[in-house]
Amino acid sequence: MKTGSKLILALACVLAVPAAHAQAYPTRAVKLIVPFPPGGGTDYIARELALHMGKQKNWNVVVENRPGAGGSVGLGSAANAKPDGYTIVLGQTSNLAILPTLQPKIQYDPVSSFTPVALVAEAPLVFVGPKQATYSNAQQFIEQVKAAPPNSMNFGIPGIGTVAHLTSVLFQQKSGIKIENIPYKGAADGIPSLIGNQIQAYMSSASTLTGAIEDKQIKPLGVTSLIRMKTLPDVPTLDESGFKGFNATTWFGILVPAATPREIVDVLGEAIRTAMDDKKFQEQIENSGAMVVDGDQRSFAERIKTDTAMWADVIKTANISLK
Repeated sequence: MKTGSKLILALACVLAVPAAHAQAYPTRAVKLIVPFPPGGGTDYIARELALHMGKQKNWNVVVENRPGAGGSVGLGSAANAKPDGYTIVLGQTSNLAILPTLQPKIQYDPVSSFTPVALVAEAPLVFVGPKQATYSNAQQFIEQVKAAPPNSMNFGIPGIGTVAHLTSVLFQQKSGIKIENIPYKGAADGIPSLIGNQIQAYMSSASTLTGAIEDKQIKPLGVTSLIRMKTLPDVPTLDESGFKGFNATTWFGILVPAATPREIVDVLGEAIRTAMDDKKFQEQIENSGAMVVDGDQRSFAERIKTDTAMWADVIKTANISLK
């Protein structure tokens, strides 16, 4: 065989290795780390995604919950895993775009420690008031706050440093009002206070609030995404309510350790998108109060960067600290 032919054959063999590697993946179970306890919104989305990846691709995706430190334990574990595609993680806004500013000593960097694979879903927050309130939308609430005596109105939040807390602060910054934030231990803990009018506004996930809204125990004032929710179609967005471009959601996306080979990332991304195209998956996610989003690797990476910058500005402007 001539030298030139040998060189071409050798080059073809080298180029074929990654493709063959990608075609073989996965040959065993893929572990999906959820950085929160079982039963929450992140866990639900992860388990639905694992179920539908198995259904559509015949993959074995095993969910493993690793909660702790606001999600940083699970993210740190994933960042340090072997970059072979067999450990993936469902990250979200709080541990990718907020914690790096509030806790700069966490054991991972949201950009350099991971390769984003796909943005899967996002969940708007719902801004609500007591059913007996005279205000029925965001603008009327602002007018009420401005007209009320100082310190006579309170805004409940499910914990310091949460997406809901920072979104309420962002809303106040954009509307020019100042109102006391009352933190609660969990998302559902503030609802009795809202029903009893001990607080005059609250912000939390749709899954937490929809039951009380449907029972007319509380009054929805707006949602924080750019589009209305299918489960609350009559509730306007804050963008529609005079706050153009207001978009503050909890989003969820799959990431892998940074050094994972590109061909494996591509195969994994295609499997995730196939699962997301399943109408049953979309229905289950929407019923949970979230929305399936079509976010590829590039748009997911950009979302992490832009939201990190947005929340860092909110945190620094308001001088928010976990101490």
